[in-house]
Amino acid sequence: MILNYGMDRIAALLDALRRNPQNVRFVDLARICAHFFGPPRHSGGSHHVYRTPWAGDPRVNIQCGPAGKAKTYQVRQVLAAIDRLEKRP
Repeated sequence: MILNYGMDRIAALLDALRRNPQNVRFVDLARICAHFFGPPRHSGGSHHVYRTPWAGDPRVNIQCGPAGKAKTYQVRQVLAAIDRLEKRP
């Protein structure tokens, strides 16, 4: 199950994503997204779409790539959305 992941594990996953956004397991990125943005509003097929709290383009879209890995550009988009959510510079 994607939800109910401990805060220490979420922090460790987030740190690992920040250090190396390549070769990230899709399920780990989905856990991070669920923690920060709630359950996906759409999870059909290989795409999961998460709602963000701001106007404009209020969504984060992630996709499971080859071998169960997240796409690197989507990992970077998730990190940018988390930074915006946390109001990081």
